[in-house]
Amino acid sequence: SGLPSVLSSLQLLESSIQDLPVGDGPILGASSGTIPILLGPILLFTKYWMLSVLTLVWLIYDWKTHSRGGRRSNWVRNWTVWKYFRDYFPVKLVKTCELPPSHNYVIASHPHGILSYGMFCNFGTESTGFSQIFPGITPSLATLEGIFWIPIVREYVMAKGICPVSRLALKYLLTEMGSGNAVIVVVGGAAEALLSKPGNNSIVLNNRKGFVRLALQTGAYLVPSYSFGENEVHKQETFPDGTWLRSFQKAFQQTAKAILGLNFCTFHGRGLTKNSWGFLPFNRPITTVVGEPIPVPKIEKPSQELVDKYHAQYIKALLKLFNEHKVQYGIPETRELTIF
Repeated sequence: SGLPSVLSSLQLLESSIQDLPVGDGPILGASSGTIPILLGPILLFTKYWMLSVLTLVWLIYDWKTHSRGGRRSNWVRNWTVWKYFRDYFPVKLVKTCELPPSHNYVIASHPHGILSYGMFCNFGTESTGFSQIFPGITPSLATLEGIFWIPIVREYVMAKGICPVSRLALKYLLTEMGSGNAVIVVVGGAAEALLSKPGNNSIVLNNRKGFVRLALQTGAYLVPSYSFGENEVHKQETFPDGTWLRSFQKAFQQTAKAILGLNFCTFHGRGLTKNSWGFLPFNRPITTVVGEPIPVPKIEKPSQELVDKYHAQYIKALLKLFNEHKVQYGIPETRELTIF
C-alpha cells in the first residue's frame, strides 16, 4: 500500500525540474499548474459538479496557506514507507557542522540529479533523522508552486513540510516564522538535471544567484550541501547530434517546456529484477553532506556587487565541502567538481 505514496512523491520531485532565475524576479515559474487548474471547470459539466464547486471554494478560502508555512504533519513525515524508501538506495544525511536554531538558513542542494531522491528523503521526510541530527531546525523543501494548485495533492505536500519555491513563500518562512527555519532549494534546476549521469560531477551555479539575494534580504545564513551518489541512480540517454533520435529528443523537450513548463530527461534504471531494464532507480548509496553555514548580513536591497561577493564565498565553501568528502563517498581524488 506504500508504493503509490512513493510513486506520487517521485512525481512531485520530477516537477521540480526547473530553472532558478537570477535577479529580482520570481525564483521559479508555476506554469506547470495550468493543466490541473483547468480540471475544475471541466468537472462543472459532469455529475460531479458539486465536488468541483466545493473544491474551488476551499481553494479560495485556503489560498494563502501554502505560502505561509503550510500545514506540516510530523505523522506524515514519519510514515514507515519513507524508511523503506531510504533503505532501498540507501540514503544517508551527514552533518559536518552545527546549525544553531537561533538563526535561519538557506540550504542550497547539489546536484539536482534526475528526480532529487536524496533531497526528498533527507529534507522532505524524517526517515534519515533530520530533526535529531539538526535539533531545533525546521526544514522546508521547496518545489513548484503549481503543485499547490492541485486539490488533495496540496494537502499531502503541505503535510510533508514542502513549500513553494516562490520568493513570497520563502521570505515568509525566513522572516515571519521566527528562528530555526531552513529552506532547501535545489539550485541547478532543469539545466543541471540534463547533466545528470553516472560518473559526472557537474553543477549549474555560476549564474544562479537568486538564492544568495534571498539570503541577504532575509539575513538567513547560506549553507552548502552535496548529495554524493545522486547522479548514479539513473542512466540518462543523450542521443548523438545529427541523428533523428536527437532531433526528436530536442523537439519533445522544447515542446514540453513551452506547454507544461517542465524539462523531461530521457533516462532509465532497473526493472523489478536485479539485472532487468526499467525505470526504477538503481540501488546506489546517496549521501547528502551538509556543510558549514556562511554568515550573511540582512540587507533589504543588496547591491549586485554584494550578491556577487557572497556568491563567490558560497562557491568556495561548496568546493571545499566536495573536495573534503569526495574520496570517502567513492569519487576519485583526481576528479574535480565542474561548475557551469
